[in-house]
Amino acid sequence: QVQLVESGGGLVQAGGSLRLSCTASGRTFSSYTMGWFRQAPGKEREFVAGISGSGGRTNYAESVKGRFTIARDNANNTGNLQMNSLRPEDTAAYYCAADTGRTDWVESRYWLYDSWGQGTQVTVSS
Repeated sequence: QVQLVESGGGLVQAGGSLRLSCTASGRTFSSYTMGWFRQAPGKEREFVAGISGSGGRTNYAESVKGRFTIARDNANNTGNLQMNSLRPEDTAAYYCAADTGRTDWVESRYWLYDSWGQGTQVTVSS
């Protein structure tokens, strides 16, 4: 099993930036795909970005392409989501997740991820 802890959320004005981090433990970090998801009140959980175990493959939701960057540091068991040009519609609780069934492919379907962090709130004011 994988344990995940997110950090880095907060309140920011539109156009600003935030960097989310996810620290993992419990399994060799490079052996699984990692993803970031978000959920706003009253909405379904949605895929934001994902990265393969080696870091060589990434995938982004269309709504964040060109603004968000996902990365991972396998030596330190951490993943990051750099969020630039934030918009009010980016406001949500953000979760990192582990897909331990995949190493080299990034899935966007949240139900395929088997370990989740507790979430961190991102609020973007207009």
